[in-house]
Amino acid sequence: MDADNNDGKDRIGPMFRGRHVFITGGTGFMGKALIEKLLRCTEVAKIYLLVRPKKGKFPKQRLEEMFANPIFGKVKELRGLDTLIDQCVVIGGDVMELGLGIQEQERQQIIDNVSIIFHCAATIRFDEALKKAVILNTRGTKLMIELAKQCKKLDMFGYVSTSYCHLNEKLLLEKPYPPAADPHKVIKAIEWLEDNVVEGMTRKILGECPNTYAYTKGLAEGLVVESMADIPAVIFRPSIVVPTWREPLSGWTDNINGPVGMLIGAGKGVIRSMYCNSDGYGDYLPVDFGVSAILVSTWNYIGQKDYKRNIYNLVSSAEMKVSWEGVIDLGKSITANKVPLNGVFWYPGGTMKKYRWQHNLSALLFHWIPAVLIDCLLYVLGYKPVLCRVHRRIAKGFEVFEYYANNQWDFDNANINYLRTQINEEEKVKFKIDAGGVIIEEYFENCIWGARRFILNETDDTLPAARRHMKVMWYVDKFCKAIIVGAFFYYVGLWMFKKVF
Repeated sequence: MDADNNDGKDRIGPMFRGRHVFITGGTGFMGKALIEKLLRCTEVAKIYLLVRPKKGKFPKQRLEEMFANPIFGKVKELRGLDTLIDQCVVIGGDVMELGLGIQEQERQQIIDNVSIIFHCAATIRFDEALKKAVILNTRGTKLMIELAKQCKKLDMFGYVSTSYCHLNEKLLLEKPYPPAADPHKVIKAIEWLEDNVVEGMTRKILGECPNTYAYTKGLAEGLVVESMADIPAVIFRPSIVVPTWREPLSGWTDNINGPVGMLIGAGKGVIRSMYCNSDGYGDYLPVDFGVSAILVSTWNYIGQKDYKRNIYNLVSSAEMKVSWEGVIDLGKSITANKVPLNGVFWYPGGTMKKYRWQHNLSALLFHWIPAVLIDCLLYVLGYKPVLCRVHRRIAKGFEVFEYYANNQWDFDNANINYLRTQINEEEKVKFKIDAGGVIIEEYFENCIWGARRFILNETDDTLPAARRHMKVMWYVDKFCKAIIVGAFFYYVGLWMFKKVF
């Protein structure tokens, strides 16, 4: 196939012309980026969004709130907010409910009009209760497949899975893998059993699987593979989805999952120790690369009728390999010297520990004891204690992180590599699916800028004060270290003096 046909013009955006797309999980991190990309770079006719009421807000209110997110700034400037809202149809519902909680009239609207489905909705909490994880991640996928089978114009059902759902495979290929159990039987059992019974059986049900997220996403994949005999289905397996590289703005994120949380923790001086294989690495996927890969894969499947490629590992470790230690070192260096955060508790420092006992000792000395002392001081001064609560959350996060940080997986992405040969130069710019031009240090600096602006809500005008505070913390850190070293040598010297005299 000639990659430069159509006179080198974009073929991916026009492929969506006149099409109606249905998206679940649109208010999530990857969902927002996917919607923005569709609205800005394709000719999609309508986007149907399954949105549930939340915290007393109706689905349409949540849509308006979503468009207030900074990621939609560029497309709002280009096309206007009213145009975007008119192009998006809010479908009230909930993936956790039977029938997806969709009213019959709206369900019929989907059945009659939708030709592409992107099922992104999932709980991404690794410590989610098993019953909720099965209902949302596995049964929700089953219900979506049932809806897809009714769609009269369906050209593709795209399921957003994860590259970390077959953890027994140290090299994940772009092929189906058998689920850990029969997903239909698991769903029936979970529906029938009481919550406390499921909770008590969770560890036995999971077996060697470390968490409910990987287990239930693996089951859901099994359902999608099974459905391929009946509907045109594609599986997308993104790895650890991280902030944007450049599109539509650098460093955008809306959560602290993955390395962003590590960067913030290290930058605030809160994380001083981690039990981790420092030479190991995670696989990071900038979210703009991920949604571009989904759209290019959709074009290849529908537009090019390449039905044999229906599983894609959306990964980057072959091109953007950064060790866990490298992430922490970059975070410490950038926050100490270039982009300091506000309210730093301590000068960025600490190390990764090879052995658990080393980490436990360091955590006691540099996490818990300082946290107790500072919280006591805050209480005396009339403020609400916060640091012990922060460290409890960090410790709980470490329980999940340690499994991934001390194991290693690699991924084959031959299908994405193939797509890179099939798109022309204009498409390569508009839908970037390779890491060419990515400078790791610059990227992580943008991630910290993004965390500062979009997560911590720290405005740029606070940067000079943050730099002054960081300088003070540097002197405090040196002073405290000098006292500790001095005390050590004093007591060692005193002990030796007593031994000799």
